[in-house]
Amino acid sequence: MNNEPLRPDPDRLLEQTAAPHRGKLKVFFGACAGVGKTWAMLAEAQRLRAQGLDIVVGVVETHGRKDTAAMLEGLAVLPLKRQAYRGRHISEFDLDAALARRPALILMDELAHSNAPGSRHPKRWQDIEELLEAGIDVFTTVNVQHLESLNDVVSGV
Repeated sequence: MNNEPLRPDPDRLLEQTAAPHRGKLKVFFGACAGVGKTWAMLAEAQRLRAQGLDIVVGVVETHGRKDTAAMLEGLAVLPLKRQAYRGRHISEFDLDAALARRPALILMDELAHSNAPGSRHPKRWQDIEELLEAGIDVFTTVNVQHLESLNDVVSGV
């Protein structure tokens, strides 16, 4: 009988440490629009930025609220991508720019948002899933009325 302690396989350990980690998701949840989800997300981001964390704003909707807009001060903001849609130009989140920038944390308001046709993914939650797979942590917001439509998605994330 061999009494030597079991030793881990060094190649397997190296493989595990080299594998990229999956990002973490934090959802700021509210009963309806205007209850402070985005403001709370930005306040937490500002706290983490003060600790030296690399944070980028992917998408934040201020809805004209000055106090929410003021919370963006000092945060790096990714430019939105302009794309043509039904004869006009709209601005959408630039997933490729976010992946190239690779921040530690990205802020993505409105998890349930439907992206414009021509975007890589039809829904923002799919953009967020790709960011998480790339090892980027994500803060996002969602209203309770959107939960039913996201039930299957949330259980998978």
